[in-house]
Amino acid sequence: MATYVGLDGFRWGWVAVWIEDNEIQGFDYSDSLERLLRYPHTRAMIDMPIGLPESGQRACDREAQQLLGPSVFTGVRRDFWTFETQREANDLYRSKNEPCISAQLWSIRSKIREVDDLMSPNRQRTLCETHPELVFWHLNNRTTLLSKKSEEGRNQRVAIIKKCGIKSIQRWLSHRWGTGIGSDDVIDACACAIAARDAKRRIPTGKVCLDRKLLRMEMWF
Repeated sequence: MATYVGLDGFRWGWVAVWIEDNEIQGFDYSDSLERLLRYPHTRAMIDMPIGLPESGQRACDREAQQLLGPSVFTGVRRDFWTFETQREANDLYRSKNEPCISAQLWSIRSKIREVDDLMSPNRQRTLCETHPELVFWHLNNRTTLLSKKSEEGRNQRVAIIKKCGIKSIQRWLSHRWGTGIGSDDVIDACACAIAARDAKRRIPTGKVCLDRKLLRMEMWF
């Protein structure tokens, strides 16, 4: 039985959605990504960078940003989480004419490190990177949706998720109360699960580069 898992981070941990060939679907969350990855799975997709360059920007981030706009954060680099402050990191990067780290990337540095600590080329065979907005863009006939912060934008995404066979989304959204999980986190985890099951395309469209851990720097959708 094939099982596909979608993973997304939230303030206190990680959200997981899984779907199976027999239409069984599930939802869970944990402060430990490793615990959620213990679920037997055929393929998992996560909304978090995998493969970190020493400098510059990843080609997949640049390409995704060209398609989606500012919802894609560029500039992630290996070991940026070792700096004490975002300002300290960016002062060094500016001195090297390197792109700065955004506040959004800085705020999820511990999660990026958690993913990187778990990753290996072998694990990347079944755990890959995706971007929920890239998934929704593809499923919406390659057209950008309304902002996910708006009610209309959330409704658009929920409708796409249901069309893709995830019928439990409304129940999961109601179960998140008191957990610290946002509606966006549940919706994004569903998009990642759909990508785990269906994704056949990836960016960059050209050559995929490897980081120093031999991890591929790519996004699937």
